[in-house]
Amino acid sequence: MTKLVPPSERTCERCGRHDVWDDETDSWQIVVDGEQKEAGNPFCLHEWDINGNYSPLAE
Repeated sequence: MTKLVPPSERTCERCGRHDVWDDETDSWQIVVDGEQKEAGNPFCLHEWDINGNYSPLAE
């Protein structure tokens, strides 16, 4: 049986927004560094850093 492993974090290559997956809310949450959210540009069409190096299939 093949198991899918979704990404647990992502960063926008354009604006730097950094999100992590929150299992409790079942959604992406913006990373907070100190008191500042790593939100990037709210008008950016985010290009997430999930590319050919990422494989959603468990070994």
